[in-house]
Amino acid sequence: MAGTDIELRHLRAFASVARHRSFSRAAEELLITQPALSRTIAQLENRLDVQLLDRSSRHVELTDTGAQFLEHTERALADVDTALAVVRHRATLRLGFGWLLPDPWAQRTVSRFEEHTGASVTLTRTDDPVQALRQHTVDVALVRGDAEVPTGMRAVRLYDEPRVAVCSEHSQLTRFPHLDWADVPYWPLVVNTVSGTTGPWSWPAERRPAEIIETANYDEWLETVAANRGIGIVPEVAQRRTKHPALRFVPLVDAPPSPVSLVHLPGTQRSLIRRFLEAALRSTPE
Repeated sequence: MAGTDIELRHLRAFASVARHRSFSRAAEELLITQPALSRTIAQLENRLDVQLLDRSSRHVELTDTGAQFLEHTERALADVDTALAVVRHRATLRLGFGWLLPDPWAQRTVSRFEEHTGASVTLTRTDDPVQALRQHTVDVALVRGDAEVPTGMRAVRLYDEPRVAVCSEHSQLTRFPHLDWADVPYWPLVVNTVSGTTGPWSWPAERRPAEIIETANYDEWLETVAANRGIGIVPEVAQRRTKHPALRFVPLVDAPPSPVSLVHLPGTQRSLIRRFLEAALRSTPE
């Protein structure tokens, strides 16, 4: 009998493609590859023995049958999600971060996720969010910077943060109206080697800062800069959120933006993570 072996993954895949009118965006939302998504949709159409999507145009469109099927699919998925919410209120997703969750993104994401799923979010501050993810002490890690994603993990890039320079109130840099990115290597640079976004890796080998002062976490980095051991480079959220009487912030010109991403392990808390990523992407700055 046609349709008896259809699974929820088929329906969610179809609904996502229909909503986005795009296989690539739907694949990103569902945390699967585009070929895998195409196979899932093909399985659904074969098992129903109907064509649901028209792929002949530049954009994916619904056939008349597909449009009718989508109405029933969305109702069915809504009923399933409602049933799951009854038990999800006991579920918790652990979000790991190294320092200063970006605002208002974090507040919007957590609020939207908890409202739509009934689950709760536990915020876990850790010096190394990726290591915490590897040790399964968090489910999702907020990561700043453009370091490579470790093998076996997946990352979803949210948006980019502008950077700003920071120095001690006694630093010569306070006399400058701004600092050019190209001139940063001429200053001693204080680097958070664990979760920092700017370090010697941020420049080509022949143009890297001559003097690097290494620290192991944000607090050490902060106090080292305040002690006038060197300058630091951070996302501008630090300027708004860090209150330290010995620090001064200086505009940074022509600096590359600092990417913000969510990293997770596939196969762990998959449904909750998918819903959290949906909330996170919808909360990103425009």
